[in-house]
Amino acid sequence: MISSRPGDDAGAATEVAATLSLEARDLSLWYGSHQALHGVTIGIRKELITAIIGPSGCGKSTLLRCFNRMNDLYPPIRYDGALTFNGEDILRSGVDLVELRRRVGMVFQRANPFPMSIFDNVAYGPRLQGVRGRGKLEAIVESALKRAALWNEVKDRLGRSALGLSGGQQQRLCIARALAVEPEVLLLDEPASALDPIATAKIEELILAIKSTVTVAIVTHNMQQAARISDRTVFLLTGKLVEEGPTQRLFTQPRERLTEDYITGRFG
Repeated sequence: MISSRPGDDAGAATEVAATLSLEARDLSLWYGSHQALHGVTIGIRKELITAIIGPSGCGKSTLLRCFNRMNDLYPPIRYDGALTFNGEDILRSGVDLVELRRRVGMVFQRANPFPMSIFDNVAYGPRLQGVRGRGKLEAIVESALKRAALWNEVKDRLGRSALGLSGGQQQRLCIARALAVEPEVLLLDEPASALDPIATAKIEELILAIKSTVTVAIVTHNMQQAARISDRTVFLLTGKLVEEGPTQRLFTQPRERLTEDYITGRFG
């Protein structure tokens, strides 16, 4: 469970548990013989934005990929501890990983649109789920593109290749593609790190716009970005949890000296 030390806004443990979408309890992970995570315990709360920060190589992306078992694509891998989604154990054998990754979607650091039309990119997931009617697909695509703040820019060229979009538009298209299958959680792995400030601002605006309907966890190397858009922040160092809590409190009154040193630029 999330720590409820005095002064934290976590409240009673039972109340916090009821608001959690994802939870890691004493979670450790090994890639082969290399241990990447060491006993991490955190909760990702429903319909909030949680930022995961820390220096390069600290385990941020590894932790994020645990939440929809994407790390399993890089065997050999071993987990220890507990990992739950809406209270259900997602480390147990027999978990439907395709369904898990639909409900817990992911957008990566670099935009990766498919080499097909804008329309077909967004319709790809729904088609895999069995949606066939053109009218229904059109409604899904329009809704997803609007939620990703891209509809007005592409509505007159949906049949053109997605590869012709700008970098920022491609990343928003990837977010639309993830939203098209109605995920409950969206995991974002440094989604704006390769973008210019204007494109980054658009990504941040759309993240803020969808938080009321989708739980968001975002890995970012940009502490200003974490401070601007997140409700809660998790600070990792060498695969270990140093501190987590409400973003404003963590950035203004960190409890741990390591947290203060990192956010003030003394290292990292």
